[in-house]
Amino acid sequence: MKNFAIIGVAGFVARRHVQAIKDTNNNLIACLDPFDSVGFLDQYFPDADYFREFERFDRHIDKIKRQGKSVDYISICSPNYLHDSHIRFALRNNATAICEKPVVLNPWNIEALCKVEEETGNRVYTILQLRLHPEIINLKKFVENNPQKNFNIILTYITSRGKWYHFSWKGDVQKSGGIITNIGIHFFDILLWIFGECSTCKVFLHNNYKASGYLQLKRAEVKWFLSVDYNDIPDEIKKEGKRTYRALIIDGKEFNFSEGFTDLHTVSYYKILNNEGFGLLDAYPSIELTYKLRNSPISNDKDYFHPFLNKNAI
Repeated sequence: MKNFAIIGVAGFVARRHVQAIKDTNNNLIACLDPFDSVGFLDQYFPDADYFREFERFDRHIDKIKRQGKSVDYISICSPNYLHDSHIRFALRNNATAICEKPVVLNPWNIEALCKVEEETGNRVYTILQLRLHPEIINLKKFVENNPQKNFNIILTYITSRGKWYHFSWKGDVQKSGGIITNIGIHFFDILLWIFGECSTCKVFLHNNYKASGYLQLKRAEVKWFLSVDYNDIPDEIKKEGKRTYRALIIDGKEFNFSEGFTDLHTVSYYKILNNEGFGLLDAYPSIELTYKLRNSPISNDKDYFHPFLNKNAI
């Protein structure tokens, strides 16, 4: 049984990490978050020590080490812009870091963290759970088995958020990386993973609510649209009472991977515990691409809007 600590335990995604620690028969011994709405821990690890201040958490981790005990893994679910610092904290405390997406915001942060890995001898793993989705694995195999074929792809991901989103750190591009990074990182990762490196990228629209653009990958042309605006949800989806719409169209046919998300963090943890997780270099291509996209000038070529945006999205 391994000992875990979590930084950012009050966040939404942290519950999946806590569940994964429980499912893999390990122990959560300490956690940190400035927000104290963490009562859900009673269902999992009621004896875990909880801290609101980083300084007290830091002192506690040091105390555990001096007592001859170990914190084997530190899971990081803090705001995106803090990941880099918290990963360094984990590595320098002789722990393996498990970091939520995006592992960092800038490609040079990965390069620096690789050096800290070398200095400390400890590893950084990140959660790229879509790579573990059975349907996406099958899609990758299909593409690999058809090496002469190039694909046309339309990616649409609308996950509507309330007014709170834009007043939180997630609505601050300096802290979250904006919609392209915070919302799109997993999808850009699997596109690069399956269809190869990006040679050309364009951005047609980019604001706090939505973004769209074009990618030329080694094996595919991709038109993509991301949004947190409820008005972009197709009417038929609204009628079903849903606030999220996800579509991946490949050569005119919809690729369905709507199900099978619930336990992917647990699968990720099993992989990591077996030293088979995704590391910094696995995450690098999507971090580099999202950095380029969010810093790209807006292209005047708007012909790409019409195939994949509804009239409310423009």
